[in-house]
Amino acid sequence: MTPAAQPWCQREGLALLTDLYELTMAAGYLKEHRPGHTVCFEYFFRSLPPHGGFAVAAGLEPFLDYLEHLRFADDDIDYLRSLGSFDEDFLEFLRGFRPACTVRAVPEGALVFPHEPVIQIEGDIVEGQLVETALLNMLNHQTLIATKAARICLASEGEPVFEFGLRRAHGPDGGLSGSRAAYIGGCTGTSNVLAGKVYGIPVSGTHAHSWVMSFDSELEAFRAFARNYPDKCILLVDTYSTTESGVPNAITVFKEMQAAGHKVRAAIRLDSGDLAKLSKAAYRMMTEAGFEDPLIVASNDLEEDLIADLKRQGAKINAWGVGTHLITSHDCPALSGVYKLVAVEEDGRWLPRMKISSNIEKATDPGRKAVVRYFDGQGHPVGDVLYLGDEEWPRAGTVIGRRRTQPLQEARIKDTARAESLFGVVFERGRRTLPPPLIGDIRQRALDNIASLPDEFKRLRNPERYRVMLSRAVGQIKADMLENPDQ
Repeated sequence: MTPAAQPWCQREGLALLTDLYELTMAAGYLKEHRPGHTVCFEYFFRSLPPHGGFAVAAGLEPFLDYLEHLRFADDDIDYLRSLGSFDEDFLEFLRGFRPACTVRAVPEGALVFPHEPVIQIEGDIVEGQLVETALLNMLNHQTLIATKAARICLASEGEPVFEFGLRRAHGPDGGLSGSRAAYIGGCTGTSNVLAGKVYGIPVSGTHAHSWVMSFDSELEAFRAFARNYPDKCILLVDTYSTTESGVPNAITVFKEMQAAGHKVRAAIRLDSGDLAKLSKAAYRMMTEAGFEDPLIVASNDLEEDLIADLKRQGAKINAWGVGTHLITSHDCPALSGVYKLVAVEEDGRWLPRMKISSNIEKATDPGRKAVVRYFDGQGHPVGDVLYLGDEEWPRAGTVIGRRRTQPLQEARIKDTARAESLFGVVFERGRRTLPPPLIGDIRQRALDNIASLPDEFKRLRNPERYRVMLSRAVGQIKADMLENPDQ
């Protein structure tokens, strides 16, 4: 399996993957601020997708690849010059620009929740501003798709889910990044061959209705496919009539394969019709023909609620191909991720900054923070607390903090058994601090994290809300700044 790398992020050419105002602000910062004006930005999201109880962090490794290879090429400079908005001093600055910020982050595959930092960028304000759009683009999309995949996999109750969404994805990179994120979220494999090559994700596929229709008969089509792929023979049985011809013809071919000496597991795919009813009929027909434990793959606009409903109906489906609803996150097309300035450094001290809004939910949490997760005695996460970066925090027992939207009101997490800081330094001095992890390891982290989460947070409807609170120090700073916004 290959490292989790994004080849298009390793080539020059993505420096202009940004909004124009990032560049206009960067040019202004160079004139209005002294060199080396150090700040801290944090990326977080404000809300989960509908009916969600958690999110799966994804997109960090592609962002680090982008950051490590970020260069403004000559044709980038020429294009910016043609806009007539930037002076030569700024263009020469961009020509020599190399990232040198420090990046702290929650690891990919970890569970994350609204309003807590997922990535922290510390460094020169110009650099922090330049990378904002690319970070949001990569983290918002992949976290969204990984989270959708996790919900679908929970609905399948451990049965394999294959991502089949490339043809409905939002462009080539929406397909490639989406396949990566879906695998991290728990999918078993993908139909996307490029994603298989780039990331080492297992690839899977059968055949289309056009294969069957290109032959003079369905039986001839099945025989031809079995001849070509005897060890991977999954037959699509709904081209004409699933129960009257498709399944009977498939059984005929499976028996012929057995007679020829092949070890056969009867395997079919259903792509239309009443999937519950047809799967039960197909299962009965195949087991009565002597094929125990047949593989029945279902596809056709599946998503988590439909999968859960099919399982409630006792459908005999034991593998799921999910396309459009997964790769586009059909019910929630965007994650509400934002990137905010939270602190500036002056004379060796970090001074908090805060965006204030009439909507208290949108008021940011000031200060350069750390995320600490608390666990109960059974290893289940029970709540997170946002501490100042240099603040001491308790390792167990009852943890006392403040509510985010009422920062003077006390909040508690009781009976904690241990604590874990989620942030680690992943990039500094222009390069990663660790080699890129294998995508299989990222996926396993996600699976382990999801397994450890109490069931009430994993419900498909009305999940429990996970607690994220402020430390007393952060809460007091926030209350003071709300009281005196100009101070």
